[in-house]
Amino acid sequence: MGRFPNIAASKAKTGAAKAKLYSSYGKEIYQAAKNGGTDPNGNLTLRRLIEKAKKDQVTSDVINRAIEKAKGANGDDYETIYYEGFGPGASTLIIKTMTDNVNRTVADVRAAFNKVHKSLGVSNSVSYNYDYLTIVSFKYDNEEEVFNTLIENELDITDFESENGIITISINPNLQHKLKDALEKLIPNIDYIYDETGYYAKDKITLTGEELSDFEKLLRILDEVEDITNIYHNVNLD
Repeated sequence: MGRFPNIAASKAKTGAAKAKLYSSYGKEIYQAAKNGGTDPNGNLTLRRLIEKAKKDQVTSDVINRAIEKAKGANGDDYETIYYEGFGPGASTLIIKTMTDNVNRTVADVRAAFNKVHKSLGVSNSVSYNYDYLTIVSFKYDNEEEVFNTLIENELDITDFESENGIITISINPNLQHKLKDALEKLIPNIDYIYDETGYYAKDKITLTGEELSDFEKLLRILDEVEDITNIYHNVNLD
C-alpha cells in the first residue's frame, strides 16, 4: 500500500526515548487493566498489550507495577485524545495522547505548534485524509495459506501485501483480535515485525529546505511532550 509504516514517534531504546516508551506503555497497560481486569488470561487487550511491550523491551518491573496500580481502589484515569494540526508546507499531523490532565496536554501540544508558527485544527480538519487501521507484518513464506485463512475466518481486510517473505495485512481495528486469533492459530509463536493501530495518510508529500527543517523541529518538540504517545503525519522522511 506504500503508506506503511511512517510514524514519527521514535521507539528508540536509549535515553529519554526509552523513558518515554516505558511511561507510555505503563499508562496503556494500567488503563487496559483498570478497564478490563488485571488478569491477562481474561483480558485479551491487556494480554496483547503486554506482549507488545515485551517485544519493545519494556521491563517486567514496568509492566507489573502498572498492573498492580490498576488493582487499587483509586487511581488515575487516563483519557486517549487525538489532536489534529497543520505543519510547515502542506504537512498535516495527528497527535495521539494519553492524559490525566487535558488542559495541560492541549497547552503543551499547542505550544509546540506555536514554536514553528503553525497551529492546531478542529476535529476532522486533518483526519479525513487518513485511514484508521490496524497493520500487522510478519515473516511467512506461504501467502496463499495466509490468504485462505483470512477467507475461512471471514476477515474483510483492507490490504494484503507479500514481499520478500514478509506479509503485511491492514484491517479495521475492530477486527484486530479476530485477525490475530486466526494468524496465531495458523502460525504458533508468530513474531510480528510490525503491529500498530493508528492513522495512516492516504497521500504523502515531500518537504525540502526550510519547510523540512521546521517540520523536523516540530517533531522533536512534540516528542518531548510527556503525554504524547504517537505522532502520525503525511510527510515522506525516508
